[in-house]
Amino acid sequence: MRNQDSGNATQSQVQSVDRAISVLELLARNGETGITEIAGELGVHKSTASRLLSVLETRGLVEQLGERGKYAIGFGIVRLAGAATGRMDLAKLGRASCLVLAEELGETVNIAIADDGVAINISQARGSAAITTQNWTGQRTPLHATSSGKVLLAYMGEAERKRVLKRKLEQYTPRTTVEPDELMTELERVLEDGYAACYEELELGMHAVAVPIHGPGGDVVAAMSASGPSYRLSKQRVKQIVKPMTEAAEELSAQLGYFRD
Repeated sequence: MRNQDSGNATQSQVQSVDRAISVLELLARNGETGITEIAGELGVHKSTASRLLSVLETRGLVEQLGERGKYAIGFGIVRLAGAATGRMDLAKLGRASCLVLAEELGETVNIAIADDGVAINISQARGSAAITTQNWTGQRTPLHATSSGKVLLAYMGEAERKRVLKRKLEQYTPRTTVEPDELMTELERVLEDGYAACYEELELGMHAVAVPIHGPGGDVVAAMSASGPSYRLSKQRVKQIVKPMTEAAEELSAQLGYFRD
């Protein structure tokens, strides 16, 4: 009997979600709509439609136009749509940004996002001086041993960062930072400086530097990096290219809907 009751409750919840989505689709299609019409479209009593609308209104997904007025799509939908659109735009817009910056710096430029404890490269462009032919697009790289990963780690939520640091951190080269406390100190410095650098931590002979990319709400949604051989991308040159990289990242952030105060 308990399992049957649980199954009925689950079915009821699914039905409520389906009806709520139907309400949103109805408002998107018809614009301003009264509760009587909404109830009729759903085939439910007005009290049921009212409860659905009340929940959606609380979340900002619908709004009532005046006291006892009709309902319309709320600005909460814009926020959700912006998040989805921003994710899709990031790869497309990021590709163009990578090409421009790679041409300016002469190095390989990548954009990476955090996903399930790793960094995934979603865009890449090679500059005129780049010597590697490796395509990192779609590749998963460690957060603790890459400049992009360190930016993403530094700006991610504390709980998520702790989960990553609880794992055993792989030593890729003798220079890889694998002690959590030492890495945390470095991440604090990333937040202060606004960029992260890696010197032969993933591959010997390879240096990289990365800066954050912000989404519409201000959160860091990705990292833009430039990488090259250690003999050319020296520590001194890393500091020199942080400014043009930051400017490129800020321009991309603005295209995604973020503007610094």
